[in-house]
Amino acid sequence: MKVEHLRLFVRLAVTHNISLAGQELALSPAVASSYISKLEEGLGVRLVHRTTRKVSLTEEGKAFLPHAEEVLSSVEAACASVGAGKASPTGTLRVSAPASFGRMHLIPAMNGFLSQYPELKVDLKLSDAIIDMVEGGFDIAIRNAELKDSTLIARRLASDRRIICASPAYLARFGEPATPQELGEHQCVNLMGLEHWTFETPNGPLNVKTGGSLHIDNGEAVRDACVAGLGIAMSSTWNVYQHLRRGELVQILQEYPYVSDTAIWAVYPSSRLLAPKVRAFIDYFSACFGGEPYWDRQEDWASSRSGER
Repeated sequence: MKVEHLRLFVRLAVTHNISLAGQELALSPAVASSYISKLEEGLGVRLVHRTTRKVSLTEEGKAFLPHAEEVLSSVEAACASVGAGKASPTGTLRVSAPASFGRMHLIPAMNGFLSQYPELKVDLKLSDAIIDMVEGGFDIAIRNAELKDSTLIARRLASDRRIICASPAYLARFGEPATPQELGEHQCVNLMGLEHWTFETPNGPLNVKTGGSLHIDNGEAVRDACVAGLGIAMSSTWNVYQHLRRGELVQILQEYPYVSDTAIWAVYPSSRLLAPKVRAFIDYFSACFGGEPYWDRQEDWASSRSGER
């Protein structure tokens, strides 16, 4: 039993594709297939089911996987103890991310990431749909929704604070609500499915059903409609921070914080052996967005609003 065979098997358990797993380890499809066959022959059991579309683990394969991961983890620890195995991550990293967040924050930071890891290639899919990571062969997904799949692991990259905002033109025309209850007297631009807004108040959480003539299925479009004066909106600070700094939007109802436990998460398939390229991505973007993200620097918003007044 060779370490190379185990390493391929562990990556195969994540990608469900022999060719893709082999490509990550610089192996041809034929060599990758032979590695799995040799591993099965050595153990005397079938570890994977092969079909024309994908590969899945047998019951024996599922039972063997944690032991293979443990062996590889021990090998990595042994190499690390003597400074070995420090080569830069290589191969192709397949990433899925929400369209708006990807365009606004991942892509601008990607230059630094690729400069730091020149032997890596990134396939980036931008979509607001929740993709099947295993079926799509993705190594990592960026999400700001609750993690429902227990077979995945999530690591928090950044806060996803949400606020209530409006354009100066809207407020000049219709006035500014002083309490959450007064939102019922205003037009609100809602992201579909988020018509109920919950606020912290001195008397506890308060849920308000907002009304309005416009419902939109895209966060950037909600923000743009708010900038255009079509109504009041709830939005993530990472989506509106530039407009707040320019004075195109202002935060309102600051005395009543919006209740939200959302965050930006890096999600990847469950495995105790994290691929170096995935670890590099998570560590880099955690450093970029962690702590107080640049989009949450409220002193810039305050200065823009004081100038407006």
